[in-house]
Amino acid sequence: MVAEGDSSISLVVGVLAALVAAVLYSGGVALQAIEARAAPSEDSLKLSLLRWLVARRRWQIGTACVVGGWLMQAVALLFAPITMVQPALAVSVVCLLIISMRFFGERVRVREVAGTVAIIAGVAGLVMVSPGESDAHAEPLVLAIGMTTLGAVALVPFVMRAHRHFGTLVAFSAGLAYAWTGFSTKFLADGASTGSWLIVLVWLSATVAAAGAGLLSEMSALQCRSAIRVFPVVLVVQIVVAVLLAPLLAGETWSPNPLMLVALAISLAVVALGTRSLASSPALESAMATDDGARTPPSRLTRRGHPTNRSSRAGVRP
Repeated sequence: MVAEGDSSISLVVGVLAALVAAVLYSGGVALQAIEARAAPSEDSLKLSLLRWLVARRRWQIGTACVVGGWLMQAVALLFAPITMVQPALAVSVVCLLIISMRFFGERVRVREVAGTVAIIAGVAGLVMVSPGESDAHAEPLVLAIGMTTLGAVALVPFVMRAHRHFGTLVAFSAGLAYAWTGFSTKFLADGASTGSWLIVLVWLSATVAAAGAGLLSEMSALQCRSAIRVFPVVLVVQIVVAVLLAPLLAGETWSPNPLMLVALAISLAVVALGTRSLASSPALESAMATDDGARTPPSRLTRRGHPTNRSSRAGVRP
C-alpha cells in the first residue's frame, strides 16, 4: 500500500481508475444488452445462454470492455476504499447518457441534468465521508460466513426459475454477485500489493466464478426485461451492499460522528435516486434498448417469423 502521507494522491488515482472502469462498464453493458435480448428465452440461467452469446461478436466486444472495467476497478481498489470505488461506478449511468446523445441523437432534458448532478453530488459526498483505504480484513471466520452468505443469497434465483418476479430476482442476483466480486477484487488487490500470490490466485479463482454467476444472472434478466429496468437495479444493489458490508468484511470503519453517518446516508440515497432517475429517462432507454425486431427472442418465433401462442399470451415486457 502507499504511504500515509500520499493518501490524497492515492485517493485521486483510485477515483480516476474507478471512473475509467465506469466508462468501460457502460459501453460493455450497452453492447451486451443488444445481444442478450435476442437470445433464446429457454436458456435463462443456463450455461447454454453464455454459449449462445459468446458466439456473437458484438457481445464479445462488450464483454472485453467489461473485463477491462474490472481490471481498472482492481487498480482503483489498490488506492481507494471499496466504499468509495463502488459508488463511483454509478458514473457509468452518466456515460450511457452520453452514448445516447452521441449515437442516438437524443437531447438532454432537465431530468437528465438533475440525475447527473445528483450522481456527481452523491459520489462527492461519499468521497468526503469515506474511511481511509485499509488492507485490514475481517477475522477469517467472519469473512468466510459473510462471503458465503452473500454468495448463497445471490444464487437463490437459480432455484426459482418459475417465480412470477423472475426478472427482478435475477437482476438482484446479478447485483449481489457483482458486489461479491467487488469485495473479492479488493482482497485480491490487497494480496497483490503484499506479494501474497497464493492469496491472489485463490481470490482470482473465486472472483471469476462469482463474476460468471453474476453475468449469467444479468444476461438472463436482460432476456425478459429491457436493460433500462435491469441496469439500475444491478448497479444500486452493488453500491448499497458494498457500503453496508464494508465495515464487516473489508475493515473500513466509518466515523462514529452522527453528522458523518447522516451525510453517509444522504449521499447514498442521492446516488441511488440519481441513478434511478437518469436510468429511467427516455434518452437513456434509447441507448440501452434494442430495436423492435430484437425484442422477441428467436425461440419464441415460428418458422415464418411470427410469435408463437406462448409468446402472444405472455408477451415480452418492454
